[in-house]
Amino acid sequence: MSGDELQTWVIDLLADMFELDKASLTAESNLYDDLDIDSIDAVDLAVKLKQLTGKRLQPEVFKTIRTIGDVVDALAGMAEPVA
Repeated sequence: MSGDELQTWVIDLLADMFELDKASLTAESNLYDDLDIDSIDAVDLAVKLKQLTGKRLQPEVFKTIRTIGDVVDALAGMAEPVA
């Protein structure tokens, strides 16, 4: 999945989970300040990402996520390297 496809997927997921307007979501959207996602919502998001990808975000990575772009980067970083 390309970076753009991954970003679209994350935006769709966030819009569905938290009833957000997709048109207002960008890579720079801050999960906490712009989207009003609290720590419980962030944990719910991490759980949902694990369910959908089969992979768990490492706690040190999870703590650094602030924007939609950070979520996309974290997911891209979990992708298996192509041999």
